[in-house]
Amino acid sequence: MSLHPPNHEHTDEQMLKVEVNLDDTPGEWLGYVMDQLFEMGANDVYYTPIYMKKNRPAVQLQVLCKKNILENIKQIILTETTTLGIRYYPLTVYRMERQMRTIDTKWGKVTIKEGIWEGKVIQASPEYEDCRKLAELHQVPLKDIYAAVWQQLK
Repeated sequence: MSLHPPNHEHTDEQMLKVEVNLDDTPGEWLGYVMDQLFEMGANDVYYTPIYMKKNRPAVQLQVLCKKNILENIKQIILTETTTLGIRYYPLTVYRMERQMRTIDTKWGKVTIKEGIWEGKVIQASPEYEDCRKLAELHQVPLKDIYAAVWQQLK
């Protein structure tokens, strides 16, 4: 097992939440828009199913980002979707201190992300990409990799 230094930069952070309701943007565009937003530096991007006026099915696109990239985020949303407007407002995001460590499994190394609160590790989660790569390399089910990791985390 190897330990990486804790990441102290994630505590209370001032961010913006950007939202739009989309009832006429084709679904196949949405993945592309998400990729573009992440590439621009968005901290999180997600879609929520909603119903708009006249009971039309739609999705709400929500983006969490730092204020310094707001104009770029707006440009992507306005040029890559069918929306005519954007809502955004400030919010505070609290993130636990994080620490990464590596554990060995019979298939190879997996990075574990740990959440620390009040000096104690209270969350631990294997990194998906590490587990996926090991499952593909060794041709074993992904769930077997996760089970081996969870067994060591007990």
